[in-house]
Amino acid sequence: MHHIILNTESYFGNGCVAKIGPEAVERRFRRAFIVTDRNLVKFGALRPVIASLQASRVEYVIFDEVLPNPSIGAVQNGAEKFADSGCDFIVAVGGGSPIDTAKGISIVVANPEHMDVRSLEHVGQTQNRGICLFAVPTTAGTASEVTIDYVITDEERERKFLCADDNCIPRVAFIDAEMMAGMPQSLAAATGMDALTHAIEAYCSRRAWTMTDIFALQAVECIAKHLKLSCTLPIARENMALGQYLAGMAFSNCGLGACHALAHPLSAIHHVPHGVANAILLPYVMEFNAEMTGDRYRAIAKAMGVHKTSTMRPEQYRAAAVAAVRALSKLVGIPERLSDVGVTREHFARMAKMAVEDACAADNPRPLHTGNAAEIYELAF
Repeated sequence: MHHIILNTESYFGNGCVAKIGPEAVERRFRRAFIVTDRNLVKFGALRPVIASLQASRVEYVIFDEVLPNPSIGAVQNGAEKFADSGCDFIVAVGGGSPIDTAKGISIVVANPEHMDVRSLEHVGQTQNRGICLFAVPTTAGTASEVTIDYVITDEERERKFLCADDNCIPRVAFIDAEMMAGMPQSLAAATGMDALTHAIEAYCSRRAWTMTDIFALQAVECIAKHLKLSCTLPIARENMALGQYLAGMAFSNCGLGACHALAHPLSAIHHVPHGVANAILLPYVMEFNAEMTGDRYRAIAKAMGVHKTSTMRPEQYRAAAVAAVRALSKLVGIPERLSDVGVTREHFARMAKMAVEDACAADNPRPLHTGNAAEIYELAF
């Protein structure tokens, strides 16, 4: 049995954020609670969103206290401010952090028994649907605007935890590449590799099936073809916006794997950007999983642009798929090893335990335990 979850409505294409105001009016909303971060406000990224709301005479309040890793405190603070704001819906503008924070706020406001936020981990599904959320991504990577997942950082305990809840999925997504034009090259590279990780892990997930395979493989092909150009040419980012969207639709319905499970502790403890952590770890996790993936790496290698995969033996197409991922990561300037981004060995045992307990590990094709998790960190070091 497969449980299919797709977002209810999306707009895709340059300039589509202009539809935010009309959508709000159609749904009889009067006041938006905009969840974003201070840098996006500072650099004027919100202007198209605000212009659309103003043109439709929809009032707004800006909550710009989102941190690079969405925290329990930011969700709690946002929920309290939403309650006092007189707002009746939420608009998230930003990368994964603002959108994940907005998801948490949406859920906590509608389900106040989870105001501690920690209790949302592994809850499955909350009782009430979250406050209506519109999502506007400004990066081409997380696909949080169309998924049931959000990740929260528990700063006190130095850990990240995954929440997967049908009730958090944004009601409307506005995937507008013009909103992504301001990404610096390094961010475009990191978020793009995050999207590639989503696609590959979804395709190799224990819960993968025909529908998710279609989304995932098309995403791999799209990202492999367009990531490099999109890093240096903002006008090319519409293709990456599509690639990350497809990857999101895949993993939202079949889960991820060991790469994300191992990446979360790196961000929580060493503050490695999520996309960079995934990009560094992905080839090592692919090697770890290779013999448990049947002929799936043949399709991945072909989607990555490798020629003559049909005549390759399993060990050849598996090596080719891993090599293609490594080559793309290097091409867009991702550091090659964990030691290059300030990681030290002292927390490997602790991080390995955290990775095994991470919800993403459950869908990995090969069982992850503390021993082999620590080995992957060591290989990537």
